[in-house]
Amino acid sequence: MGLARSVALFIAAGLAEIGGGYLIWRWLRDGAPVIVGILGGAILVVYGIIPTLQKSSDFGRIYAAYGGVFVVASLLWGWGVDKSRPDRFDWVGAAVVLAGVAIIYFAPRR
Repeated sequence: MGLARSVALFIAAGLAEIGGGYLIWRWLRDGAPVIVGILGGAILVVYGIIPTLQKSSDFGRIYAAYGGVFVVASLLWGWGVDKSRPDRFDWVGAAVVLAGVAIIYFAPRR
C-alpha cells in the first residue's frame, strides 16, 4: 500500500504541475481567457500541497524524485496533448531518470 500511495502521489503531482503550467502557457502564449491562467495557478497551488502528503519527511529527496517524475510526465504530456511523439533517446532518458527516482526515493536507508 505504501509504494502504491507514493507512486500515485508522484503521478498526481506530475499531472498538477504540468497541467497547471500548461494552462498558464495557454493563457500567456496562446491568448486563452484569463480564467484559464487563474485555473492554472490554482492547480499549481494544489501541486505545491501534494508532496506534503508523502510519508517521507525529507523535502529535498521528495522534490528530487518529483523532478524525475516531471521529466517523464512532460514527455507523455507532449505526446498526448501536443502530439509530439518521444523518440528512442527520449525513452532511454526517461528510463534512466526513473531508475534515478527509484534509487533516490525507494532505496533502503539507515
